[in-house]
Amino acid sequence: MHFGETFSILQEFVRHCRTSRLQWKRSYSFLKDEVKSIRTVVNPDISKIRNIGIMAHIDAGKTTTTERMCGGKRTSLGNSKERERGITIQSAAVTFDWKEHRINLIDTPGHVDFTLEVERSLRVLDGAVAVFDASAGVEAQTMTVWRQADKHKVPCVCFLNKMDKPGASNSVESIKSKLKANPIVLQTPIGSGRGFIGLVDLITKQRMTWPVYAMEDGRVFESRVLESTDDPQLLDEVSLARGALIEQLREAVRRVSLARRAVPVLCGSSLKNKGVQPLLDAITAYLPAPNERNHDLRCWYKDDLCALAFKVVHDKQRGPLVFLRIYSGSMKPQSAIYNINRNGTERMSRLLVPFADQHVEIPSLSTGNIALAVGLKQTVTGDTVVSSKAVAAAAARRAQLELESGREKGSGPEVSSLVLAGVEVPEPVFFCSIEPPTMAKQADLEHALNCLQREDPSLKVKTDHDSGQTVLCGMGELHIEILHDRIRREYNIETHLGPLQVAYRETILQSVSTTDTLDRTLGEKRHVVTVELAVSPGMESSTGTSCQTTYAEEVEAQLPADIREAVNSGMQSAYLQGPLLGYPMQGVSTVICSVAVEPGTSLAMVSACVARCMLKALKQAGGQVLEPVMSLEVTVGEEYLSPVLGDLAQRRGSVCDIQSRHDHKVLLATVPLAETMGYSTVLRTLTSGNATFSLELSSYEPMKFQDQNALLNKMAGLA
Repeated sequence: MHFGETFSILQEFVRHCRTSRLQWKRSYSFLKDEVKSIRTVVNPDISKIRNIGIMAHIDAGKTTTTERMCGGKRTSLGNSKERERGITIQSAAVTFDWKEHRINLIDTPGHVDFTLEVERSLRVLDGAVAVFDASAGVEAQTMTVWRQADKHKVPCVCFLNKMDKPGASNSVESIKSKLKANPIVLQTPIGSGRGFIGLVDLITKQRMTWPVYAMEDGRVFESRVLESTDDPQLLDEVSLARGALIEQLREAVRRVSLARRAVPVLCGSSLKNKGVQPLLDAITAYLPAPNERNHDLRCWYKDDLCALAFKVVHDKQRGPLVFLRIYSGSMKPQSAIYNINRNGTERMSRLLVPFADQHVEIPSLSTGNIALAVGLKQTVTGDTVVSSKAVAAAAARRAQLELESGREKGSGPEVSSLVLAGVEVPEPVFFCSIEPPTMAKQADLEHALNCLQREDPSLKVKTDHDSGQTVLCGMGELHIEILHDRIRREYNIETHLGPLQVAYRETILQSVSTTDTLDRTLGEKRHVVTVELAVSPGMESSTGTSCQTTYAEEVEAQLPADIREAVNSGMQSAYLQGPLLGYPMQGVSTVICSVAVEPGTSLAMVSACVARCMLKALKQAGGQVLEPVMSLEVTVGEEYLSPVLGDLAQRRGSVCDIQSRHDHKVLLATVPLAETMGYSTVLRTLTSGNATFSLELSSYEPMKFQDQNALLNKMAGLA
């Protein structure tokens, strides 16, 4: 950067400080007139809208921060299980106004079993607040949600919470080292732990303190300019920190924040309501408005409606409530919308805004807002809705033209990625059977499970072909437990859950070629199919989640489209059930060498022959069970480290690292998912309740020979 440009930026910065100094002479408070009613501005200017998410590790204070932002109301912990456990399970959307800005705020879970809830909310956000426990810094789930924010290119502001907690310290270094982010420190705390009384804004040099005697629960605090008579040590700290800040201000903080080249860092204590008001100011100042984010969908739909359904909630009185993010156009009640994913038209009866702890009915909502639609019976999470089928066709034509011009230039995105948007659903790792108390309740249970699947795409429900039982597939113990509890509380069905089982995968060890012929006569018709194929282990059988099927060149050229579709159908059914334990296959490459079909042979017979030949090849190739392996992080006092390590060794765990964090040790390890059942209870017993842990799926790894044999014997009932 040239000297003249640098000098002009610094001049602009000094002018900003002077004007800010004049503005900050008043007492800065969080009173009723700051958080306005939704009826004040039904449709604010798009530049005044902020679609913000709060993300963090479990127990970092996300929900408390949300409640303080909304003026202290308990808005986000919706169901009784969440209140009971003190964690957020489902993303709660809340709308409120702050200083002429509309803030649509989504509080997301910190528990790894509910990562999809974080994923689905980040799809529709323009910015995020990352909340950290100042005594712990960057923790395991923080890194997971930060990666998700990076994936969706969401700009962030960091909030170091719990500054009044013993052991609280500046977590900026861990943000640098673990998140690979470039933090811009905007505030420095006054005191730490129980001595935390306020903070200093490094840009305006304002000192903000919360008097001990104040009875307004932190809503009112004192603000004045830092003076030369203040504590000399504090003045030195501020001078050093402010010098470093000005050094970083080569460009405006907002610009680098929106470009995701740096993250503003603030501090406070949400529980005591300290620092939350400046955090709200930072949200409006440093996070983008909807029109500052590059959404491809907007240019294809122009001024026509285009919205993404990112959550469904079932209400006993109103039926399904669909949360929608409006990317372009506007929505009105009693209007028809076209669902691209379902290829169908529905009518929306009412339009609501989730304002604090109530739903307020409104006449219309425009671009950039988050709406709550009543009356959409078919729409599910991840669906794109537009005003009509003709609008969708016009958008597809615009996208196609752009694609063709992009090809001429050597680039261009796919049409599907521009017209349709969705949420990536991870594969479940746990499953168990579920049974109603009586057969009379079977229909009610099926209805409840259908409703829950619409709300939660990470829940899979299937029927076991051998036993006829209904099987629930979920993301973890807590996930299954919450679903079981919701069926009991919300649908009044006392269901019985079978033992929790791990979702293993299977792969092969060798390359094999094989041929199979199916010759069957049904009635007077003879069906004859001969298939030759070759299977081999994929390059990354333990980490690759899919199987690959290719055709030999001569086969691909000669095979009719309907026969090829039947072959693909047979391959997919074969991949779903491995030869060892019947678990899905993973990391298998298959080449179809030849397919010979006699005239008059049905397509179903072609699929059956391919599936049978594939099963024969998989058996000959030698089976290998892959088990899900979890990344485990345990924070524990040093006096309890030995028993925790001993227990981990018994669970086939491998220690990766042991780090120090204040008076605690942080144990990083990997452990098979099958060995983690009931781990929270055991850990609580070993440490007298003085430890916390988090689990996250790392990869699928081959089981050792003796462990695999033990599993096979157990499944066969021999152990």
